Amino acid sequence: MARIDELRLMTRVARLYYEQGLRQTEIAESLNLSQSTVSRLLKRAEQEQIVRVTVSVPHGVYTDLEEALVDTFGLRDAVVADCVRDDDDESVQRDVGRAASYYLETTLGQGECIGVSSWSGTILAMVDVMRQIPRPIDARVIQILGGAGEPQAKVHAAYLSSRLAELVRGKATFLPAPGLVDSADVRQVLLNESSIREVIKSFDEITLALVGIGTVEPSPLLASSGNIFSAEELDTLRGHGAVGDILYRFFDAEGNAVQTPLADRVTGMDLDQLQRVKRVVGIAGGSRKLAAIRGALNGGLINTLITDRFTAERLVQI
Repeated sequence: MARIDELRLMTRVARLYYEQGLRQTEIAESLNLSQSTVSRLLKRAEQEQIVRVTVSVPHGVYTDLEEALVDTFGLRDAVVADCVRDDDDESVQRDVGRAASYYLETTLGQGECIGVSSWSGTILAMVDVMRQIPRPIDARVIQILGGAGEPQAKVHAAYLSSRLAELVRGKATFLPAPGLVDSADVRQVLLNESSIREVIKSFDEITLALVGIGTVEPSPLLASSGNIFSAEELDTLRGHGAVGDILYRFFDAEGNAVQTPLADRVTGMDLDQLQRVKRVVGIAGGSRKLAAIRGALNGGLINTLITDRFTAERLVQI
């Protein structure tokens, strides 16, 4: 076939496909071609720039930032939420939580075992706006940080896990212990309890972990639970270079675990266990948490990030 004839056929096939909306099988039948030939001609039409594919990015969508986060930090995925401001925790939690709810609704797999933190305001915001998935997927939800504490806080932790289980049409497993205890000896006594030991053992089955990222200074939600270190203990953590925490496990600017005796008082998943989970989704945003989020990314403590656009810009310095 002469080149001009081939170009003419490419153009005709491209117009039928892109402008008139015919399927490849319909084009093949109309032009007496095989479907494989139609597919090849469409690919050639792109190579010859007869067809130029462009993507018009809607306002409020930040795919460039998402791609930059993935490339910069070697992530599996990133979601960047539109946000009006990043210095209002409540606003950020609402916007990032909404983006996280859609991400979770659309990415859950069959038989998913979901580990969830108890004390994240952003995850709570996610649960509050999330829709129930349309069909059962044999999912489970496991609480991966102790939820006992002040009576109202205990209700909150139970609500978060049970509501998420309801939304994914699954069953919830609760960790019936405080997130923070008075001493390592008390924690060891708790870990010897069969009910708690079984929950801790089930951490190895988790395929998806949903975690907040906190600063050294506890959030109002965590502070209200009673599961907090003293001011002197927080100063100790800062003195060891701590910039943030995941599941009350503190890390420095490079994402290295901060080793102090305080870690022996936390009841829940540790960072080594967390990094064995296939998909670890950090859900956090706001200017107050920038250093903590960057530390978690630097250390590979999470492999998926859901955050706001201002934080994303600062993280990749666009």
